[in-house]
Amino acid sequence: MLTRLARQVGRLNRDSRLLQGARMVRERLPGDERYGDPLSTGGERPSEVAGRQLTELTADSPGALRELGLGAVQVWQALSEAQGRGRGDLELAIVFTDLTGFSSWALERGDAVAVDFLRDVAGALEPALTDHGGTIVKRLGDGLMAVFADPQAAVSGVFEARESVGALDHDGYRPRLRAGIHVGRPRRLGADYLGVDVNVAARLVDAAAAGEVLASDVLLSRIDAESVRTKRKRWFRAKGTPKGLQAFSLEPAPELRRAGRARAHP
Repeated sequence: MLTRLARQVGRLNRDSRLLQGARMVRERLPGDERYGDPLSTGGERPSEVAGRQLTELTADSPGALRELGLGAVQVWQALSEAQGRGRGDLELAIVFTDLTGFSSWALERGDAVAVDFLRDVAGALEPALTDHGGTIVKRLGDGLMAVFADPQAAVSGVFEARESVGALDHDGYRPRLRAGIHVGRPRRLGADYLGVDVNVAARLVDAAAAGEVLASDVLLSRIDAESVRTKRKRWFRAKGTPKGLQAFSLEPAPELRRAGRARAHP
């Protein structure tokens, strides 16, 4: 009896009309109709873990039941995001960082030395960001991407990270951290964030000079203007960024800089 039932279920699961119908249902459900690929299930939220496990369990038996199961998790994720946990509904400060001159230095010194030094950089950089409420989204060789709920905290964290990284010295090599900061509503997909606002922050770090913190005018509108000194980057142009976007080089206000040094050298 059970064997016969299992065979019937298997036939129904493989029925092309049912499979097409299940996919059409998913297209009409809330959320990401392509939910289930590695990009969309890469995070650690319950819906992402469930989606990843379901995908792995059904990898060898794709069919209507798999599509319906993923459709259920797709709705679960969409409802979670509608309650303020992602998918472009939450305004975030987006930060990209990297080290200027690191690639050339690493090429000369070799992989083993470069990797050891990157460990030191991570130990100086990442706590400065996470202590200010930042979340590390991904590591990108000698840089990273992070997001903050509070734009002011993002600026403070980046300034502290620049100081911490700048204090490192490896046989005469003194790394100089540069950063790009923008505020927007990126779309969360799995553990990553995507969209134009992410591209803006990435273009800002690309345009920053060694040791420079480059921010958008949107970021400046979200922070205390007296906490920073600004200088407009008049020739900023970047492909893939909104027309009219302005970029500003940021430095801590003199009194805040003195206070930071006092904390670092009590």
